[in-house]
Amino acid sequence: MFITLEGPDGSGKTTQSRLLAGWMQEQGYPVLLVREPGGTAIGERVRDILHDPAHVGMTPWAEVFLFCASRAQLVAEVIRPSLAANRIVLCDRYADSTLAYQGYGRGLDLESLRTVLRLATGGLTPDLTFCLDVPPEEGLARRLRGGGEWNRLDQEALEFHRRVRAGYLELAGLEPWRWVVVDATRPVDAVQADLRAVLLERLHQ
Repeated sequence: MFITLEGPDGSGKTTQSRLLAGWMQEQGYPVLLVREPGGTAIGERVRDILHDPAHVGMTPWAEVFLFCASRAQLVAEVIRPSLAANRIVLCDRYADSTLAYQGYGRGLDLESLRTVLRLATGGLTPDLTFCLDVPPEEGLARRLRGGGEWNRLDQEALEFHRRVRAGYLELAGLEPWRWVVVDATRPVDAVQADLRAVLLERLHQ
């Protein structure tokens, strides 16, 4: 089973994915947690380039191809072999991030992006995608309060982040059988409880 967590910056994806993976391991499920961009030696180098706030001159399509280069390596090196070994793969961001950020956020053609994504992933799509939904004002404020990494995409204008959030919600509406939208403005434990409940239901179908 291939599960992804998506959502605007500051929605809690990294925290929730770690908690969910830890809980699944405690329950005896063979789970692997990975992240995007990154997850491989090559992907982590690409991540550094993508997130560096100094790279303000990066063009939207260069951004797409870098994200997809990291993604192609992760799918081939880690995700597909793990799925073939009957492991559950939990991924902090995946291809839908490109549609949300570079498609809805940057205004690139969605069908062209989908073509590139199919090439990068070999057509691999998640079985279940959680969208942790939070208003961009709150999400960015969380990022600032947290004192962690403030990357190149975080520093985009608020309107960009609003378009990204709207894009995620539209994507979720297009494939309701795959997406589950979760209100991520609530306490961490409440969000985690929802994720676990949905996942248990899907695992036992």
